[in-house]
Amino acid sequence: MAAAFVTLVCICVLLIIQHIRGILAIRFLNKQLEEIERGSHMELGAVSRQKDVLALCSKLNELLRHWFQMQRQYEKAEKQLKQNITSLAHDIRTPLTGAAGYIQLAQECEDPARQEHYLQTAGDRLKELGDMLEELFLYTKLTSAEFEPDLCEIQVLPLLSECLVGFYRQFEEKGISPEVEFESESFRIQADEECLRRIFHNLIQNALLHGRSGIAIRQCGHCLFFENLVSKTSRPDPEQIFERFYKADSARRKGSSGLGLFIVKELAERMNGSVKAELEGETLRIILLLGSRHV
Repeated sequence: MAAAFVTLVCICVLLIIQHIRGILAIRFLNKQLEEIERGSHMELGAVSRQKDVLALCSKLNELLRHWFQMQRQYEKAEKQLKQNITSLAHDIRTPLTGAAGYIQLAQECEDPARQEHYLQTAGDRLKELGDMLEELFLYTKLTSAEFEPDLCEIQVLPLLSECLVGFYRQFEEKGISPEVEFESESFRIQADEECLRRIFHNLIQNALLHGRSGIAIRQCGHCLFFENLVSKTSRPDPEQIFERFYKADSARRKGSSGLGLFIVKELAERMNGSVKAELEGETLRIILLLGSRHV
C-alpha cells in the first residue's frame, strides 16, 4: 500500500513538472513572438525537449520564414510601384508641358510658317501623350481576367502596311524606310484585329524610339521577325524586355510609357501566341508567333 502511494506521488510530481515545463516553454515562445512583433527577425527556439513543443516551434519557424519572405516581396513591390508611378507622372507631364510651351510660342509668334511649325510640334507632343494614356488604359484592361480578344482570320500584310503608313512622318524625319519582306503576301493569322494593330504599332514605335536605324520586318513560316539596331550604351536585356515598365536606359523615355512591349506580350498570349526577343551583337530581334495559315 505504501509503495503504491509513493509511486502515485512520484507520477503526480512528474506530471506537475512536465506541466510546468510546458507552461514555461509556451511562455518562452510567447516572449519570442512578442519580440518578433516588435520588429525582430529572430528564429524561435525552445527550452523544452518535448516532441510536441519542438514540432510546434519548427512549424512556427516555417510560417515565420514564409511571412518574412512575403513581407520582403510586398515591400519590394510597393517600392517598385512608387517608382513606376513617379516615372509615369514624369513621362505624362513631359509631353504635356512641351505642348503647352509650343502653343505659347505659337501665340506669341507673328510668322505664319513658324506658327504652323510650333502648332504641329505641339500636336506631336499631344499625340505622344494620347498614345501613353491609351497604353495605360489598355494595360488596365489586360490586368482584368474578363478581357477576351475576338479572334478571326486576318491577312497580315495589309494591316501591317496600314500601321507603317501611320508612322510615315516619323520615318521621313529620321531619313529611313522600313524594310518589309513576306514569303507570302496572303499570309493570314487568327487574331483580334485591334489587338494585332496595337502589337504592330508598339513594335514599330519601339524601334523608332529606341533603335538607331530603320526597322526590318520579315515573315518566315509562321513567324514575324522585327529587327533593328540598338545603341551600344543601352543594350536591352532580352530576358526582361517584356516586363512592365522595363527600360534599358532611364534617360530614353520620350514618348514611352514603358508598357509597350509588355502589352505586346500580353496581347500575343491572349491570342494563343507568343513573343520572344533575341540580341545578336547590336541587332535586336523580336519574334512574334500567332496561329496562322497560308493561302
